[in-house]
Parts: sequence; structure tokens; C-alpha cells
Amino acid sequence: MITASGKPRQRCGSAWQQELAEAITRPEELAAALGLPPERLAAAISAARLFPLRVPRSFVARIRRGDPDDPLLRQILPVSEELAEHPGYGADPVGEQAAVRAPGLLQKYRGRALLITTSTCAVHCRYCFRREFPYAGQIGDGPRWGEALAQIAADASLEEIILSGGDPLSLSNARLAGLSRSLAAISHVRRLRVHTRQPVVLPTRVDEGLLQWLRSASLPIVFVLHINHPREIGEEVGEACAALRATGITLLNQSVLLAGVNDDADVLEELSKSLFRAGVLPYYLHALDPVRGAAHFAVPDERARALAGALAARLPGYLVPQLVREMPGAPAKVALAARL
Repeated sequence: MITASGKPRQRCGSAWQQELAEAITRPEELAAALGLPPERLAAAISAARLFPLRVPRSFVARIRRGDPDDPLLRQILPVSEELAEHPGYGADPVGEQAAVRAPGLLQKYRGRALLITTSTCAVHCRYCFRREFPYAGQIGDGPRWGEALAQIAADASLEEIILSGGDPLSLSNARLAGLSRSLAAISHVRRLRVHTRQPVVLPTRVDEGLLQWLRSASLPIVFVLHINHPREIGEEVGEACAALRATGITLLNQSVLLAGVNDDADVLEELSKSLFRAGVLPYYLHALDPVRGAAHFAVPDERARALAGALAARLPGYLVPQLVREMPGAPAKVALAARL
């Protein structure tokens, strides 16, 4: 972990890789660690068979013990509601399979394309729109990266490449640096965007090697973090964000509007303020993608618009994220106008 002063905290070995390897993956262990009601355990085990549990211990430490409704816990705990089928909820909620241009390379919008770098995440969010993504045929690795890079090089309209996954920061610093050099060698690629949750759920990932890559990269880099609740931003996350900002990159945040987590004007207001204190600008507030197993997180559009309107009335414009929905086949994200 790098502190705000830029000095690494001394730990043995690769702290983030060790933490990743030691993440909690069994509902029984999570329930014991947090003192959860035993009647919730059977449902958690059943739901985890469909989409495995994974959460770093440092994130678990931020969850209130004995509170099954804790907003951080709700994001990571498998529950019985995931087993129910709901009309309109499926495996490919935003139409990604129709956007594949090469193994690991997706393009939905003009001027930019997304590279699936890995299937690995530090945390498995229960509302993840890629819960059922067919990673085996899409992970951009080795020769497959070559095919994706060739497609990018052949299309001069692609000015921005988005690294996604899984979480691209699950890759080693050396692999990230090598991939960014390959992209920088393509003359029409002007920007690199990294979508990541790791500095939030695994702040030790922001190590000296990562910072060195960012400082030496020849392309402008934007990190889009994923933070849904102000309690996710503790001291170590703040230090990680400060260290990232010190390299000169841009930090943005995208949240998902989630019932029982952040569907409250006070929570969203404090989230925007906490993000700004950490040097991160609110970017998007996403309506839930209708992925199978996540319907219990849905917030009605009218409620979402009212919340967005409340934020607009309370905060300066630069702290109000844009309320959007991603629609299959649409040329851009669809804005949901706030109700003032």
C-alpha cells in the first residue's frame, strides 16, 4: 500500500496478491466473521453455487458485525432472492455478445472499445452484470490480445481503449505496462481508461509498481472507480486515491443505484462529498442492469429520478453524477432525466 506521501508501507511479499489469495470464499466463514443469523446461511450457500462468493478481508472489516442489512454486506452476501427468476432479467443484460469484434474486444459506442483483460475480480458484487459472462472464450490474453490489438490498429476511429474484466488490476504491473505500451504504439489511440474496483476493496493493490506504471505511461489514463456507499471510503482508500492522483491520472467514479444500499438522498449526497474529499469526481449513477439474480436490487425509475433531482437541488453540478441506463443496441448510455 502507498500512503498519500508516496512512501510504501513495508509489508512482506506482495501484500495485495496475498490478500487476494486469502479472500473469503465460503459463506460459512463470512457468517462466522460477521455474526450473521444462522437462518441466512443455507440460502447463502445455495446462491453461492450459482455465483461464487468472494470478498477481501479488509472489505469485510468495514461491515457492521451482526447487521444483516448493512449496505456493504448487501453488496457481497449471496441471498435467496438470487434464485428467483424474473421476466426481463437474463445472462446478457446489456447486449455485450452482439458487440464482440474479436476475442476479448467489445465495441458498443463510437470511438472507443473495451478490452476484457481477465475474469478475476477481488470482490464478487451480487449485482454484477457479468455474473454469467462467457469469459472462457473472451479473456484477452496472449495470442488473443494480439488479435484484439490487430483489430484496434486496423480501425483508426478508435481513440480510446477501456480495460475491463473482471478487474484489470488483477493483472500484474508488468502485464499492465506491457499492454499499455502495445496500445500506445497504435498512433490513433489517444486515451486509456481503466475500470476498477480494486483500489476500493483492496487498497493494497495501489503499490509502487502500479504507481510507476502510471507515472511512466505515455497515454493519458483515466481510472473509473466503482464506489456505491460512503462507508466504502476509509483511510486506506483515501490514501490509495491520493497516491493515484499524484501520478497525474484522472479519477472518476461510477455507482450503481441499489435498493437497500444507496437508494437514499442523504447517502448519495454524502457519497458525492466523500468522493470529492478523496479526489474523485462523481461520473455515473447507473440504473441496475437487468442481470439474472439481481432483481431484488432494482429501484423504480420514478424513485431514481426523484433521488437524482434531490442531489441536483443539494449539490453543485460537478458533484451530481449523471443518472443513466445502458440499453442493448443504443449508441450511447441513455440519460434518465431527474425529477425536480
